[in-house]
Amino acid sequence: MCGIAGIVTTDRLTDGERVAVGWMRDILTHRGPDEAGAYFDAQAGLGHRRLSIVDVSGAGQPVRNETGTIRLLLNGQIYNHAELRRDLAARGHAFATQGDAEVLVHLYEQYGDDFLHRARGMFALAIWDAPRRRLLLARDRLGVKPLYYRVESRRLLFGSELKSLLEAPGIPRELDLCALADYLALGFIPAPRTIFRGIEKLEAGACLVFERGAVRKQRYWSLPAVEWHTGTADSLADELWSRLADAARERLSNEVSFGALFSGGIDSAAVVAAMIDAAGPATSATLPTCTIGSDAAVADERAPARLAAQRLGANYHDCCLTSGDLSQLARLAWHLDEPLADPSALPMFLLARNARMHMKVALTGDGGDEILAGYRRYRFDRYEEQLRRAAPEWMRRALLAPAARIAPDAAWLPRPLRARRLLVNLAGDGAAAHARSVARMEREQVLELLHPDLRRTLGDYDPLEQLRAAYHDATAADPLARCQAVDIRFGLADGILAKADRTSMAHGLEVRSPMLDHRFVEFAAGIPPALRVRGAFGKLLLRQAAARRLGHDLAWQRKRGFGVPLDEWLMPGAHGAKQLAGWLRRNDHGLINRAAIQRLWTDHQSGRRRHGATLWSLAMLSAWSAQFLPAADRGLLPARPRMNDPTPRSAPTSRRIRSPERDEIPI
Repeated sequence: MCGIAGIVTTDRLTDGERVAVGWMRDILTHRGPDEAGAYFDAQAGLGHRRLSIVDVSGAGQPVRNETGTIRLLLNGQIYNHAELRRDLAARGHAFATQGDAEVLVHLYEQYGDDFLHRARGMFALAIWDAPRRRLLLARDRLGVKPLYYRVESRRLLFGSELKSLLEAPGIPRELDLCALADYLALGFIPAPRTIFRGIEKLEAGACLVFERGAVRKQRYWSLPAVEWHTGTADSLADELWSRLADAARERLSNEVSFGALFSGGIDSAAVVAAMIDAAGPATSATLPTCTIGSDAAVADERAPARLAAQRLGANYHDCCLTSGDLSQLARLAWHLDEPLADPSALPMFLLARNARMHMKVALTGDGGDEILAGYRRYRFDRYEEQLRRAAPEWMRRALLAPAARIAPDAAWLPRPLRARRLLVNLAGDGAAAHARSVARMEREQVLELLHPDLRRTLGDYDPLEQLRAAYHDATAADPLARCQAVDIRFGLADGILAKADRTSMAHGLEVRSPMLDHRFVEFAAGIPPALRVRGAFGKLLLRQAAARRLGHDLAWQRKRGFGVPLDEWLMPGAHGAKQLAGWLRRNDHGLINRAAIQRLWTDHQSGRRRHGATLWSLAMLSAWSAQFLPAADRGLLPARPRMNDPTPRSAPTSRRIRSPERDEIPI
């Protein structure tokens, strides 16, 4: 895995821009600690940091074609590079390395932009076609690897992380208020928007061409509309497992150490079983699996993970999350790049650090919930849709909408017991209902949190509208498949996968998920809805296939993940409460209403409501703003980390906010 960065101009690179490319590259050293590379001509500067996986001793980047007229940067892995190489060699292309990146240069020469349809893998790439003065940027189909860019009047800048672009002189840090609203409502910022106006994320499955100053962007892949598969459940389960095993086999490395990140849940356990199927039973005893537990018993799942590893015959390692690890929030925020509210980013960050001691490549079960319908909310989405279909729309709007307005607000209850939410969902349509089920809060709640001056600026923008539009745009006829399509496009690409990429690359660990193989995803899109969710369980076919290898008890266990015991950490007097209160007090970026924070904190500490997720998102926003927002007048913006040390420097001691003795948050 690697980090890429560059600047392409319509006239000539300035001396300052040439220097800036080095800064943009080296701020990504954590992504590629093994090697640095660069290329410059009159109009293009390309920088690369390498984590060597394939052709370890060679294959440095940028790579070139035979004549040196085309240069390529790759962050990621092309899994079918060997078969592509054979085909291209037969067509007369000559290779100087054994790496997968060089294959793409010749693939582009041979097929033009259509080369993207032939490459299988996870990638973010840049191709500089010097004779045509043409830059091509592309991101893999599911969005495993990130790519940021900024278009200006005479140039385009790009990089693997947002902080890379900020290294170039003259890049403004102007907050995008709509992106802030997205973060508060969803917990992440969907592409193409980023937290800073003027900088964008390339969408998953999209490519962008910058040619002689003109910009053209298009999507080359999206989740296809397919007919439901026919056949028995047994035959479909066998086919699903075969595809999973094939995908796992492609993702194993024969040059560097590999293992798995392991929660003991069905997704990661199935991936480890598929790895053993692919590599052979003899490998299981030496296959490292790494998990993270918690010192809070309610969130500690090391025992079931250990049992699953023993059942599979794998080598088990674990580490433990404690409230003391909240001291890592500043460093975590620096690596996350943009505000990201998923609390599991912290255990993932610590797990990746521990796993790197045992492996350089780790397979995961990322994507299983979205692709195979594993989330509990999908059951409620289906039930609500069945109820909506039982009565005409006019009747539901006439009777249920007024009832919802007078029903008690019980947002802290489990979803089946939330009378107001249920009535609102039944009165509306599936698009609005699913958007609410995904969102952390709705527009009105976002407005309550924002500083009054920002509320007026936000106007009538509604963060949930993009989810509703995606639901209506989805090509699947079944409502459950539409919900999954929305989650794959948004929550997976810009939430789950952003977390996995940043937390793993912070430690130079490459993560690969067989369930994100686009052929596996396309097959799963054709699974009939009745074979996706039934009763209390999703992922029916995966469980059925895995039961033969893991046993019925492990295959049909409840969902597990790398959890954070927020409720326990935020109890009055707890160490975690003191730590998070410190970040909430440091809310001096002028974005959030202090009275709203105080109200949430008091409510939560008293036990009247559970606001752990919201308080965490506000603490992460504060930790992020301390790293990235312009704050010269407040002493909060840290100096640029040294090139060989990605740990952010702390704020000047004279401006640090000392923790009070009590757990209340003085405003």
